[in-house]
Amino acid sequence: MKLERKILLARMNLGSAAREIGDFVVNSVLNSGSTGCVIGLSGGVDSTTTAALVKKAFDDYNAKNSKKLELIGYILPSNVNNPEDAEDGIKVAERLGIRYEVRSIDKIVEAYKATNSEAFVKGYHVGNIMSRIRANVLSTKSATEKKVLAGTGNKDEDFGIGYYTLFGDGAVHISPIGNLPKRLVREMAEYLGFPDIANREPTAGLELGQTDFKDLGYGYDAVELVTEGVGQNFTADELIAHEQVKALIEKQLPKSKFDSVSEVVYDILRRHKIADAKAQIIHPPIAPVTLEYVEVGK
Repeated sequence: MKLERKILLARMNLGSAAREIGDFVVNSVLNSGSTGCVIGLSGGVDSTTTAALVKKAFDDYNAKNSKKLELIGYILPSNVNNPEDAEDGIKVAERLGIRYEVRSIDKIVEAYKATNSEAFVKGYHVGNIMSRIRANVLSTKSATEKKVLAGTGNKDEDFGIGYYTLFGDGAVHISPIGNLPKRLVREMAEYLGFPDIANREPTAGLELGQTDFKDLGYGYDAVELVTEGVGQNFTADELIAHEQVKALIEKQLPKSKFDSVSEVVYDILRRHKIADAKAQIIHPPIAPVTLEYVEVGK
């Protein structure tokens, strides 16, 4: 009997990966003549991990150099966000010891009714407006502060399924964690001292009660497994029938908007094509990270 070929997943040395990402950020800042980075803080695992990596890199650099690099966090809530998200963002900033500001975007969103009233019919479009407003605020802050805008998108979201707003949260100067799937971002969060945030339910915070799982119908572990399978030359039919894929997705189906493994796989593949198309339009430099690909659980 022929053994089924396994889909390999990445693992990393946490200390080495943190240094690689940190070196990338510092070099990006110095090469641009900037004074540090700005970042949007949501209180979630991606922004927290990115901020912690950047702060660690700046602390290491500042200990050896007279020119000091600074990280500033901006917390930009709206009325559809859980107030606890902003509170968590503040806690992260204070734990890291960075300068931060909290600015509501509600009045700016409301002002868009004068030019884009049609967008307010559906929450989806309003959510994208919010994302683009935040990007505008952060980009302007980066210019006035003479700093680099650090993105917080991970590999699964940005390059797996393109789960971000074009010219919104994807509009950044650099992508520090763009090579890390959500699974490894969570590992890095724990390593950097944020175990309380590492396994938080992902949400874009663009609609009331929104979660990524509700929107997508599957978790990021499914995204990682399927898209890595694509990269390892598995066909759609092979992925649907693959025991690794079936076992993982079948566990998620009871809470999913989809009814079968094939529906989930085809939706991930559909979104993966969209991610490729988005990357052709906006593709910030990504921090290189040394990853080793192994069988699941190895």
